[in-house]
Amino acid sequence: MISVEQHLGRILDTVRRLPPIEVGLLDALGCVLAEDVRSAADLPGFTNSAMDGYAVHAADVAAATDDSPVLLPVVNDIAAGNTQALSLAPGQSMRIMTGAPLPHGANAVVPVELTDAGLAAVAVRSPVEVGQHVRPTGDDVRTGDLVLRSGGRLGPRQLALLAAVGRSSVRVVPKPRVVVVSTGDELVEVGRPAGFGQVVDSNGLMLTAAVRALGAVPFRVGPVVDDAKELMSTLEDQLVRADAVITSGGVSAGAYDTVKEVLSRVGTVRFDKVSMQPGMPQGFGVLGADETPVFTLPGNPVSAMVSFEVFVAPALRAMAGRPEHESALVPAVVETGWTAPAGKTQFARAVLHPRRVTGTNGQDCDFAVTLVGSQGSHVLGGLAAANCLAVIPAAVTEVQAGDVVRCHLLGAMMEA
Repeated sequence: MISVEQHLGRILDTVRRLPPIEVGLLDALGCVLAEDVRSAADLPGFTNSAMDGYAVHAADVAAATDDSPVLLPVVNDIAAGNTQALSLAPGQSMRIMTGAPLPHGANAVVPVELTDAGLAAVAVRSPVEVGQHVRPTGDDVRTGDLVLRSGGRLGPRQLALLAAVGRSSVRVVPKPRVVVVSTGDELVEVGRPAGFGQVVDSNGLMLTAAVRALGAVPFRVGPVVDDAKELMSTLEDQLVRADAVITSGGVSAGAYDTVKEVLSRVGTVRFDKVSMQPGMPQGFGVLGADETPVFTLPGNPVSAMVSFEVFVAPALRAMAGRPEHESALVPAVVETGWTAPAGKTQFARAVLHPRRVTGTNGQDCDFAVTLVGSQGSHVLGGLAAANCLAVIPAAVTEVQAGDVVRCHLLGAMMEA
């Protein structure tokens, strides 16, 4: 039996960051940037108004007050999107909209709220300083400025910046393409009624959704029956579109554990007992000429999901150029104690409750934690209700109320 850390270490020593590719901006969403980006333009590209109001020479309204407003003729209207070069003479004003180009000669904008909003002439009731309510050319970004560094993950805000500085495509680490294969004679497709002795393929759906939620690109295959020839043929066919393969089921020591039977022959996939609960039977290795990583997960749904979180997710992040752990384990104070298995790291399904609480060791935490549902490896109800996995070290067999434990965030709790 090997430790969780040993199995994860072997996985992370094997997987490699995917080679960068050039993609359109929308396709780059969620990807890690693989180049430094410098701006090809000034932002803003022209001096413009930051307010709806009146473009003026600041000196013309320096004496304006509520009791003694300055009256200026309005000689033009400038809308956002105006492309005509205009000039403003001293003693005049132009009505201007937010984002519209400032006319040559003007050096300030009086907000409409400080005027009578006149159309032919405007009464200005307050002075403005030179440059007030004006966005100068290049105030945000100058041509040649480094705007994004390689290694950052691209979200909507970064894509907007890339578009604004002149890019329509960008070089990124692609999202891993992950084939999810469910195995077992007992499995029936989602949406079909399960007969006696049959089970709906919830694992395939769950793992496919988990891959997508992580930001990778999933392809779901199966269910595949417990036939060695068919399984090997399926895996070989899928390698052409896979950066990684996940299987579930067939990795224990049973007579019909086909995944273990087939991949043990290949010689590049190793099967181990990992000292963890749930999820002890694990397999990992590579397949094909491209040495595509393959993760063989247990068939029990809780074991499969915990295995994905602990082993597969860090590997897919590494392949995508992302940090192994994008969010640290969260400390929480136990509300009601429980037992843990001797010699195994326990990943207990639990719920975090946002609340400031102090552990018996004096540590202040922002969360309390309680177990949820039965902890059996087949129990989906408790898994669905959990928002974290409480990680209990192998040396701990009794978790006491008031203990501080570390928790691996799940789903909506992680996104929050």
